[in-house]
Amino acid sequence: MQATVRSFDETTRSGTVFLDDGSVLAFGTSAFDAGPLRLLRSGQRVNLVASGGEITYITLSTFPVPDA
Repeated sequence: MQATVRSFDETTRSGTVFLDDGSVLAFGTSAFDAGPLRLLRSGQRVNLVASGGEITYITLSTFPVPDA
């Protein structure tokens, strides 16, 4: 699934994204830490993995997601 970064807090390593339908989803520290990233900026396109309505992995849209 793809989305656009809405906000990112460098201290907590968590934030929110806009899905392509305009809805907003939050991601926590564990989803950010699961990927190879060190920073996100508002407006960046990202790939997400979600399970049970929760984002479990987030990375840049140019990076592969696990088991994809």
